[in-house]
Amino acid sequence: MIRVLLVDDQPLIRSGFRMLLDLEDDIEVVAEAADGSEGLVLARENLPDVVLIDIQMPVVDGIEATRRIAADPDLAGVHVVILTNYGLDEYVFNALRAGAAGFLVKDIVPEDLLHAVRVAARGDALLAPSITRKLINRYVTQPLPTDTGTEVKELTSREREAVTLVAQGLSNDQIADRMVISPMTAKTHINRAMTKLRARDRAQLVVFAYESGLVAPRTS
Repeated sequence: MIRVLLVDDQPLIRSGFRMLLDLEDDIEVVAEAADGSEGLVLARENLPDVVLIDIQMPVVDGIEATRRIAADPDLAGVHVVILTNYGLDEYVFNALRAGAAGFLVKDIVPEDLLHAVRVAARGDALLAPSITRKLINRYVTQPLPTDTGTEVKELTSREREAVTLVAQGLSNDQIADRMVISPMTAKTHINRAMTKLRARDRAQLVVFAYESGLVAPRTS
């Protein structure tokens, strides 16, 4: 059973999402919150698998709530998905840096919402290749962090290759095919890279890959 926490200051949004999610046999909404501060309390009390959280809320916004969840060792198994009305707005990349597994636009169709919850619960990133390119092209900043080069050097050549392919939006099976290895070995390379880079999930690997220069943003 996938346990979901809804955090949004709009009751209609929460009730609509709850209605959809509770219809599924493998998904359960365990709690709702109207702001990020309340969401943090409920996350610690309920230990959900997935938190669907609005990016703009009173008291504590979605980005700060995400940052606090990602920094709490007791919430290491919690995957945050940011909800936004505006698609690729200026806050989304900051949310990914803060530790979000991905983001959804609130007018998402029901089938995509259910798929997204299941993907996030597995620990995968909610970033399609086309969305990743648009996001990175708009929001990767220069200069790069001063310690990024040192972190890259900690990766083996195969780990760097795996991270690069993750940033291109490939699944573990696709990465295995590209690297001519088994899916289990591909997953091992990715997990080791995440450990070395202290990345919470694949979304943060994507951010790191572009910021470090492993993958270059497209110009068109």
